[in-house]
Amino acid sequence: MTDLKQKNLFTGRLSMPLLAVLCTLLWGSAFPFVKLGYAAFGIGGDASVYTKLLFAGLRFGFAGVVVLAVGSAAARRPLFFKKSEAGPILLMALVQTVLQYIFFYVGLSNTSGTLGSILTSTSAFFAVLGAPLFFRSDKLTGAGVAGCAVGFLGVLLAAGGGDLAFRLTGEGFMVLSAAANAGSSLLARKYAQGISPMALTGWGLALGGGALAAAGLAGGGRFPQVTGGGIAVLAYLILLSAVAFSLWTTLLKYNPAGRVCIFNFLIPIFGTLLSILVLGEEALQLKYLGALALVCAGIWLVNRKKA
Repeated sequence: MTDLKQKNLFTGRLSMPLLAVLCTLLWGSAFPFVKLGYAAFGIGGDASVYTKLLFAGLRFGFAGVVVLAVGSAAARRPLFFKKSEAGPILLMALVQTVLQYIFFYVGLSNTSGTLGSILTSTSAFFAVLGAPLFFRSDKLTGAGVAGCAVGFLGVLLAAGGGDLAFRLTGEGFMVLSAAANAGSSLLARKYAQGISPMALTGWGLALGGGALAAAGLAGGGRFPQVTGGGIAVLAYLILLSAVAFSLWTTLLKYNPAGRVCIFNFLIPIFGTLLSILVLGEEALQLKYLGALALVCAGIWLVNRKKA
């Protein structure tokens, strides 16, 4: 596919939203499937952090290998990176994979799949606040600030209900994961202008996942059991990561960061629905419905001019 055809595909009036929705659907499905993976490998809530890091490292490391293999086949050459590109790729690996998923995997094991998906949506608000630091064309407006405030009210409601209880290693880590996610999106928007999105994504996932797996093994992380079902779940998580991150990075190359990142509000909706279907979690409580309404209202405030 030529660069012009790729640009038309990823900026099209219909194709761009559909691709962004596909990414958020895949990421939303990760919440219940990570929990299924934990159960299949015997990783309980009391499992060591190193075991969870090993699980995350295998997922993202192999996802990076898949992206690099597909990208190399498409380009008909190995997707190596230049010396000048090493810094951006290492930074992407650190923020997008290592930091984001240390917080994600530990946090998700200490909260529900439904609540975790809602908290992850805060990455959209972090992206709105952080975009002016990266791109001069993105201005922080009163509507943007108001939208972020309303969105965070929704997050607080979902996290604590009436008493606003908030556990650092659960809900707190999910918010930190969301902040790292937003940072990686802004970095991808910046670096994808000069580096192939497939190379940026593939090496970021492979190096970051390798670091997580190495840390898990070094700390004594082991799977209590290995089953065919667990391997199948892990394979699905590897595939969804490879597809979603590759598409997302390419979307960020051709579109403003705010326009792409705002689709993250769909993650809690997909995550909630899939958690109900797959895990049978009790999700339809008034506090979750109110939180989703506030999050969506915040998104509308941020984007009402575009709409």
